[in-house]
Amino acid sequence: MRTLKLPFMAAVLALAPGCATPSHDSPPEGFTKHFNGHDLTGWRDDGSGHWRAEDGMIIYDGGGWQPAPDTVFERNLRTEKEYGNFVLLIDWKIEKDGNSGIYLRGDLQVEIWDRTALVYSSPHGSGGIVGYNRKGQMPLRTVDRPLGEWNHFEIRVENEIVTVHLNDQLVVDRFAADFKRAQGPIVLQHHGWPLWFKNIYVKELDGH
Repeated sequence: MRTLKLPFMAAVLALAPGCATPSHDSPPEGFTKHFNGHDLTGWRDDGSGHWRAEDGMIIYDGGGWQPAPDTVFERNLRTEKEYGNFVLLIDWKIEKDGNSGIYLRGDLQVEIWDRTALVYSSPHGSGGIVGYNRKGQMPLRTVDRPLGEWNHFEIRVENEIVTVHLNDQLVVDRFAADFKRAQGPIVLQHHGWPLWFKNIYVKELDGH
């Protein structure tokens, strides 16, 4: 049997289902990139300088955190554009004790955290819905990768229904949300620990 040369094998694998890795210049079909990999065009923050774009990533350096005011629109990084029904693809990673989240329509939060941190000591990983004063939902399974490694979210918002996949595993199945608004920004939250995000793509769905 002939042995395939490595370059040829690599090309075949790159085309195989599930092996394609989107780049900043080539979003998946039907998606639009919402981070150009170079600067924070299309995003708004508090002007503190703790959020920056570098080497194809959005980085929060862990500084400038204050316990109050704790508002979505003052402390965190948010899209200038507002979204209603959409699918969000985003890669993220955290370090030990890290705590973050992604707000949908500037309201409902999908959790990102180090569940092993002493302050949490939770059996549940990332991807759950944070209820605050409203109903929430724990993730169906814990599939976070080791701290310091990249994780991948696919978050679908359609009308009042939210579905979340983490690392290609279903963690929230058609959660019935109680959004306060029909549209709002996508928000990257911080709690004073360093964060990294990349490969941010959005596909708008019919309805909004």
